[in-house]
Amino acid sequence: MDKRKELNRIKNELDKEEKKRLSEYAFPSSQAVRQKEEEKIIGGHRQNFALDTDRILHSLAYSRYIDKTQVFYLIKNDHITHRVLHVQLVSKISRTIGRLLRLNEDLIEAIALGHDIGHTPFGHDGEKFLSVLSKAYGLGHFLHNIQSVRFLEKIERKGKGWNLTLQVLDGILCHDGELHSQALYPNRNKTFKTFQEEIRAKENDPSLDTSPMTLEGCVVRMADTISYIGRDIEDAIRLGILERNDLPKECTRVLGDTNGTIVYTLVEDLVANSLYRPFVCLSEEVSGALRELKEFNYQYIYKSEMAWKQTSKIELMFGLLFKMHFKDLEEGNKASDIYTEFLDGMSPEYRENTSNAGIVRDFIAGMTDEYFLGQCNKHLIPQVKGSRF
Repeated sequence: MDKRKELNRIKNELDKEEKKRLSEYAFPSSQAVRQKEEEKIIGGHRQNFALDTDRILHSLAYSRYIDKTQVFYLIKNDHITHRVLHVQLVSKISRTIGRLLRLNEDLIEAIALGHDIGHTPFGHDGEKFLSVLSKAYGLGHFLHNIQSVRFLEKIERKGKGWNLTLQVLDGILCHDGELHSQALYPNRNKTFKTFQEEIRAKENDPSLDTSPMTLEGCVVRMADTISYIGRDIEDAIRLGILERNDLPKECTRVLGDTNGTIVYTLVEDLVANSLYRPFVCLSEEVSGALRELKEFNYQYIYKSEMAWKQTSKIELMFGLLFKMHFKDLEEGNKASDIYTEFLDGMSPEYRENTSNAGIVRDFIAGMTDEYFLGQCNKHLIPQVKGSRF
């Protein structure tokens, strides 16, 4: 017996069983769309979205989640949420919702694990600083969801990209958990052409709200908010920025006052109101309480001066590093770290299709917090020498 053919037969059986098991509103693995055909995908043993999950897990950008800020940075506390934990929480919460709604958990997992791969060091502050610099150098707005797609499509594997499915890339692009929606309706009629048009439109107008093309993408977007809203509160309380009784009373009455109760309430409400429907939604009461809690977090956590006394220093370092690496590229300084640690071995297509400013943007966006600080220490902080040169 040809074992490879047998494994492929089993995959095809799984695709058939999936259609019977999943909701009529779920997106089946067999209908996934890629830009390029690959023989090992057609004849391999993995279903489409399971393969995408593996490719994301094994990407270099995924490994850098381990030392990227979620909200709080430059703080020594092992129990503060980092980006890697946030991504795991989004994956777990969204798969729980997907299982209850009988959606495609492989598609959900791939979107969830890849959704923040394009995030900068130092969280949303870093994203804001890099966006200002990108515009100053003629690149337009920097958005981490677009950069997540860019890493997976154009930068990973030394510029070859991973050839992921449209459904996964679209879910990553449209995951905007910061935007508030009581209900999300999938926009199912997308192609790679319309997907690229959405990217260009969002680069020009970051406030543009784009709906995922699958119900699974809608679930991940909802789960993104569910995963961070209470967790950020717990971190703020742990750091002494808030006390639990500071939380808005109407919010705690509806949602609870701990991360666990907030997550449970939101998941239960979302599932109860989304069963047997071609969209996902929260009840009016719960949605209103969530909106108010998001506004509270923004005002008293994300804008808290107590938490970010060193923000101006980080902003200065972003500007200096960008300027330095851009100059190295303009002058062809092959000894520069941007050559030796980023461009070395990069495909000719990436070099030909990316401006010098774009290369610097990609290099800095991919840095972990620690690597970024190491670059600052190496290049921007005066070094003390011995008595002899």
